Amino acid sequence: MIEQWEPVMARLCMIRQLLPGLVALLMCRPATAQQTQSGFNPDVNAVVRLWDGAAPGASGKEDADIPTLTIFQAPADHNTGCAVLVCPGGGYQGLAQHEGKPIAQWLNSIGVNAFVLKYRLAPRYHHPAMMNDVNRAVRLIRSRAGEWGIDLRRVGVLGFSAGGHLTSTAVTHFDPGNPDASDGVERFSSRPTFGVLIYPVITLEGDNTHVGSRRNLLGVDPSRELVDFLSSEKRVTDDTPPCFLVHTSTDTVVPFENSLMFAEALRKHKVSVELHVFDHGAHGFGLGGSDPVLSQWPGLCAKWMGFHGWLGMAATRP
Repeated sequence: MIEQWEPVMARLCMIRQLLPGLVALLMCRPATAQQTQSGFNPDVNAVVRLWDGAAPGASGKEDADIPTLTIFQAPADHNTGCAVLVCPGGGYQGLAQHEGKPIAQWLNSIGVNAFVLKYRLAPRYHHPAMMNDVNRAVRLIRSRAGEWGIDLRRVGVLGFSAGGHLTSTAVTHFDPGNPDASDGVERFSSRPTFGVLIYPVITLEGDNTHVGSRRNLLGVDPSRELVDFLSSEKRVTDDTPPCFLVHTSTDTVVPFENSLMFAEALRKHKVSVELHVFDHGAHGFGLGGSDPVLSQWPGLCAKWMGFHGWLGMAATRP
């Protein structure tokens, strides 16, 4: 009887010896779409180009000519499927570091996949390069939603200062995509599901504009039509997605009237809006630092996102 079991025992021993190697081999296999949807993170902090080749209107091949996304995927066991494109400020001439990676890390902490946008800047570039970059970024995130574990119906945009203006551009200048485009990315909608605007530049005319952002975006002597086209308070429609805004009444760089004008335009078009105006704080406070009042906005924003279902049950509109 024992002799009959010896071949079986030998095979079991062989399988046991081979098992570690088989496990290692499986771990080295490329991730499938199902694996990425369940939270597998092959591209954490990876940097991807918005276009495989040159970006539209590129004036060279240097780093400044190549808009990119830096990917910060949410932890595998805490991935809500929501994604947010982060647009740092910097007056359309630079990108504020404290409005990039730290924001992505906060978003990851609430289960949101974050994508920090490196968009093209003045003086090398002016409009429409920046708008092209943000719209392409939204499309790109949607086009790779399955790979990155994202619900393409829950892709928001968040921006600060001039990046807030770029966010306001994204939520007011979008299209449903071109189903006949040879570039598969261009077939996806560029309409964000929602916008988060922190001390944003909104208007490009009058005393309330930020002169430096306007000059860097539009050049020295823009036409009246171009100023109107990119003054976002004038571009709100019934189809503008819901927005969350934060400003301080003491902002001496970008007056808080910018947020007031945008919020009022949203209200008139019956677009869902939440606005927080704090009574102190200089421009550029980012996450709020150690200030017990200003540092409340990330939590308020998370509650707003949760209320609308973007951190749990999928929203119904793209």
